[in-house]
Amino acid sequence: MKLFKNLTAQVILAIILGIIVGAIWPQFGTSLKILADLFIKLIKMLIAPIIFLTVAIGIGAMGDMKKVGKIGGKALIYFEIVSTIALAIGIAVALLINAGSGINTSSANGADISKYTEAANGTDHGLGAFISSIIPDNFIGALANGQLLPTLFAAVLFGLAAAALGEKSKPVITFFEQVSDIFFKIVGMVMKFSPIGAFGAMAYTIGNFGLSSLGNLGLLMAAVYITMALFIILILGSIAKFYGFNIFKFIAYIKDEIFLVIGTSSSESALPSMMRKLERFGCSKQVVGLVVPTGYSFNLDGTAIYLSMAALFIAQAYGVDLTWIQIITLLGILMITSKGAAGVTGSGFITLAATLAAFPMIPVEGIALLIGVDRFMSEARAVTNLIGNGVATVIVSKSEKEFDESVNAEFKQSRA
Repeated sequence: MKLFKNLTAQVILAIILGIIVGAIWPQFGTSLKILADLFIKLIKMLIAPIIFLTVAIGIGAMGDMKKVGKIGGKALIYFEIVSTIALAIGIAVALLINAGSGINTSSANGADISKYTEAANGTDHGLGAFISSIIPDNFIGALANGQLLPTLFAAVLFGLAAAALGEKSKPVITFFEQVSDIFFKIVGMVMKFSPIGAFGAMAYTIGNFGLSSLGNLGLLMAAVYITMALFIILILGSIAKFYGFNIFKFIAYIKDEIFLVIGTSSSESALPSMMRKLERFGCSKQVVGLVVPTGYSFNLDGTAIYLSMAALFIAQAYGVDLTWIQIITLLGILMITSKGAAGVTGSGFITLAATLAAFPMIPVEGIALLIGVDRFMSEARAVTNLIGNGVATVIVSKSEKEFDESVNAEFKQSRA
């Protein structure tokens, strides 16, 4: 059937099969995690070189350093404003529904959360440490280790130097463009295995945690999903409308990436194909190369909503009434700690543990209450982050007149 040749249909079918396998044969489902791990490793091996090449080509070809600084500065201001709105919405909803009230906290007693608290204690979440972590120990090391922000930093420096050299750097930029085409061809090959990765990830999730784990914390889960949906429709939708595009049509355009993220619970799995799709939508290569990778560390709207709601959920579960000053302080701390969430394994709990350390009245062991359902909520976080970064890229492109309306018109006509 033609339908099942479509990647989106294949991923959806894989997710459904994964749920069925995980529910009926949980032990076998858990063992299928290797499929998801292998697929994500394939994607991650491509991310660093693609980011480096895309950013270096974009800046080197642009040749205008002031333009680069303006695009980067505008993107960071946008990220900070929208992420703060996301945090505030999460706190407001958590206070309104009071989902943590009446939860039995005995299940958290004695739970082993040491790997999260130790990682949080061992990581300096201050602004200085975060800025320091952006600079790689060596130029090649950033690429070799697959670190997102250090790779971006190295690529920006390379691009600026190439732009300053002008005509002398043209052969290198041309060579990089050819290498970039090869890497994106590899992405296309890897993406054919995305249904297998989605199947393994979903089978593991259901097999390991079980559908029953959704029951006790259902209200929090529902609140997180609804809040993120409203954030996308109302906040991002309003911003998109102001800049002349429809959020629902945009979501339909990136549906392949969304279902891939749902299946793998990782927004990074869709990063390479998302960058290519944004260029086809009309965004310039320069803006895509700068905004998308930066957004993966600075524009985590879904993570911001989840962290704010999770922190208040734990406080409510233990009967801790925070004052408005404490709530505003919580908002301020989350604005900083959430920025480093993308670069840490198990980032949600580690960042949450680091945040709660500033509030000794809230027992940090309360994060154990969320372990059973965190995997189910990670899909919502990742999808919201993905859509948020896509919208940000289009907006920065349009505001900087780096959006090709003729390319967008051809895109619309081809899909009509």
